[in-house]
Amino acid sequence: MSGGPARVLDALRRAGGRTCSGTHLASELGVSRAQVWKDVETLRARGYEIAGSSGGGYRLLGAPDRLYPEQLQAGLETRWLARDIRYFDQIDSTNRAALELAREGAAHGTCVVAEAQSAGRGRLGRSFFSPPYLNLYVSVVLRPDVTTTQAPAWILAATVAVADAVADTLGSDADVEIKWPNDVLLGGLKTSGILMELTAEATHVSTLVLGIGVNLNVPREAFPDAFRHLATSLASHSGARIDRIAFARCLFQHLETLLDACAEKGFRAVLPRFQARFQMGGRHVRVIERDGSEIAGTVRGIDTDGALLLTVEGGEELRVIAGDVTLDKERP
Repeated sequence: MSGGPARVLDALRRAGGRTCSGTHLASELGVSRAQVWKDVETLRARGYEIAGSSGGGYRLLGAPDRLYPEQLQAGLETRWLARDIRYFDQIDSTNRAALELAREGAAHGTCVVAEAQSAGRGRLGRSFFSPPYLNLYVSVVLRPDVTTTQAPAWILAATVAVADAVADTLGSDADVEIKWPNDVLLGGLKTSGILMELTAEATHVSTLVLGIGVNLNVPREAFPDAFRHLATSLASHSGARIDRIAFARCLFQHLETLLDACAEKGFRAVLPRFQARFQMGGRHVRVIERDGSEIAGTVRGIDTDGALLLTVEGGEELRVIAGDVTLDKERP
């Protein structure tokens, strides 16, 4: 939404719940009272609750539970992230759209946000459950000055950003944990999915797209049977409905801060915050690597570049750069 309706919405927000006359709005915005009325009707059609009529004043009573750009950007304090938001009521995949926008020249920090995805994608070709109007599905176009070997640190930084946003939303005592490389767990259950896709020239990244899906208000019983026992949402965990707009703003702020740190100093700048929520040390795991091979071992920790450190049979120590991790025993 742009133009007249957006300007009217900004004016009504600035009024702080007070009634604004149509005459005042028309004078402030330099338009006719008839145009103000048309813009108010446009806002009402988008779900904004506005009291008043064409002959009287207008007062903003409420905003819809929709991830509209004007909702997400109101009060957003980021410098470059989410300053350009492309909104879709439904889309096949936010990552697909973001990659297409990147090819067309979209700026660093451009976001694609959708209320639902019909073909949401997760890691290793998995689908991502994306019901409408309940969660957050966003993909971010990034143009970092990094090599392809440095790029994995950005998905680890995004994982920390999601974990921090979850903790901020639920409170510092929430049981928020990171499972390497990019799962955020609540009470041992997965609450988000993060997918990184990139294009490169030789060894240098041209474009990097981070796709982030966070289960906010979907009930656990609504998850597909295949992973209902593995996943949860913030609302299911806390027992309270989550403000999606506030969560998205919180995530954008954390994400910008952590990606800026990554850009300046690499993963070393993010490592302490990753380790603070990393509870896999000493756990026995199985890792499926990209080529399908399997490694079993005990987790020693995270290396300074984000690699998972394992001790395997015979005492050999290995570094795992990428893979799908399964914990072999129940969380203590």
